[in-house]
Amino acid sequence: MYQIVNKVNKAKSATFLTVDGRIETPCFMNVATAAAIKGAVSTKDLHDIDTQVMLCNTYHLHVRTGDNLIKKLGGLKQFTNWNKPILTDSGGFQVYSLVSTGRKIKEEGVYFKSHIDGKNIFMGPEESMRIQSNLGSTIAMAFDECPPALADYEYIRPSVERTTRWLIRCIEENKKLNSYDDTINKNQLLFGINQGGIIDDIRIEHAKEISKLNLTGYAVGGLAVGESHEQMYHILDVVVPYLPVDKPTYLMGVGTPANIIESVDRGIDFFDCVYPSRNGRHGHVYTKYGKLNLLNQKYENDCEPIEEGCNCEACKNYTKSYIRHLLKSKEMLGMRLCVMHNLYYYNHLMITIRNAIRNNTWNEVKYKLINDLKQNDI
Repeated sequence: MYQIVNKVNKAKSATFLTVDGRIETPCFMNVATAAAIKGAVSTKDLHDIDTQVMLCNTYHLHVRTGDNLIKKLGGLKQFTNWNKPILTDSGGFQVYSLVSTGRKIKEEGVYFKSHIDGKNIFMGPEESMRIQSNLGSTIAMAFDECPPALADYEYIRPSVERTTRWLIRCIEENKKLNSYDDTINKNQLLFGINQGGIIDDIRIEHAKEISKLNLTGYAVGGLAVGESHEQMYHILDVVVPYLPVDKPTYLMGVGTPANIIESVDRGIDFFDCVYPSRNGRHGHVYTKYGKLNLLNQKYENDCEPIEEGCNCEACKNYTKSYIRHLLKSKEMLGMRLCVMHNLYYYNHLMITIRNAIRNNTWNEVKYKLINDLKQNDI
């Protein structure tokens, strides 16, 4: 299913075949948390900007609308009118990030209260797998605990050991669910997640342990949650060599364009992040020369597109001045145009990266991309 097309040092570009279509890596997955991109972006829009994978969230879809109803309506692909691959994350990170008090982590799973209405919820490996099976995603993520990146050794080690035990339960439940007659996607794939904070030996030990389980793919989780960029890159340098090179590698929740370029150079295939949509909704747009804040006064009379030569809907049709006017006037169109531009930018950054690796020009292209990004961050 996964075939490396070319490698330049650690950087790799591959073709990953799934039941829902082919994914070319490195790949950025556009984040549709509740089955939609925030910013009035439709699945048709995602097709138009060359999106390969849509990422949806298990926890959010469980507490709103409900996975049982989505299953009755044909699963996420039919529900959202999206005919390409979908990845669902397990809900583990949301338990960590959205539930600040009253969370109880036990061997069986996690007891917590919904951040929406305070309702008591239990989620463990089996529950997460069942929800993701109901959603019918192409790729399901194993349920794990995402400990704070800077947590100490005494907290991290038992947490990671439990995550390994949970992973084994996820594997068993995924196989069982795929065998049922009424399962939407009987070929649902499962990725495991490496954890360990920023503690080298725990990360390495965990990578070795989960690599023995011969999963479809492997993610590095628990980063971009408080550590520095340098610490994140160090962990990738440490852990990626211990993950199977012939399987997809996924860095969860990362990140800026520079983060992506640096992580590709360390062997990462898959990325996701809310930055393009979240920053776009606030008028911050990405270009090859860095990030622009369109709310700045300097763009009031700027009759140029966000980025010259960009073929996104915003750049082909509108000026920075007009988009700034929309944002200042609180018009939804301004937010939509900025989000569309950012997603287009991220998707086409990945095309540039893939081509460079496949053409053996990655070292030169990487150097230019990084240096261009340093020119402008206003």
